[in-house]
Amino acid sequence: MSYSVTTLDGERKPRRLPARELDPIEIRLLGCLMEKQLATPEYYPLTLNALIAACNQKSNREPVMEVGESQVQRALDRLQDEKLVWKVLGGRATRWDHNLDATWHLDRPAKAVIALLFLRGPQTAGELRGRSDRLHSFEAIDDVEATLQRLGSGDDAIVRELPRRPGQKEARWTHILGGAVVEAPSIEDEAPASTGEPLSVRVQRLESQVAMLMTELRDLKAKLGE
Repeated sequence: MSYSVTTLDGERKPRRLPARELDPIEIRLLGCLMEKQLATPEYYPLTLNALIAACNQKSNREPVMEVGESQVQRALDRLQDEKLVWKVLGGRATRWDHNLDATWHLDRPAKAVIALLFLRGPQTAGELRGRSDRLHSFEAIDDVEATLQRLGSGDDAIVRELPRRPGQKEARWTHILGGAVVEAPSIEDEAPASTGEPLSVRVQRLESQVAMLMTELRDLKAKLGE
């Protein structure tokens, strides 16, 4: 099947990207919405409670988060202001739907790749293909790489290829909508911690804590009128 994001006259549609960096909770929410839409369409759009559970899911999430209802609701309000999500009214509970098909012109393979990058961070094309079965079935790694190239081209690119680290055979890719990518040291470079805990685990925990602090600081500034 052929996928395209071009107009009838053959011109490529530009993606309408947000004017600011998305924070970790916003990234997690969008990743969850795309994932659930592709993997379990019968339960989509998602209620607020379903979104909270998806954000705090322990499997297929890097890093693991623990966010509450107020944090998720505020993040949804910000995303709605950016026209990246919207409310679906009707029924006994309000549900939430993403608007990325229209704003970022995502077809199914592109949506699967972006969802995985949002939910699990930088990955190789091989890792993306191995983890995408429930979202989209890529026939070969070449298909994943072609999708990554599409998403990483132009002034409105939303992914980029990371430099290979020593000992790596495959390059990894990351999304670029959350600001600069902070690379954790490779396994070979990790020094044993005094607690016996791998450095990568501690880095992931610190990243999650920083994300929570940033959100709380933003909310405090809003209350103070800054």
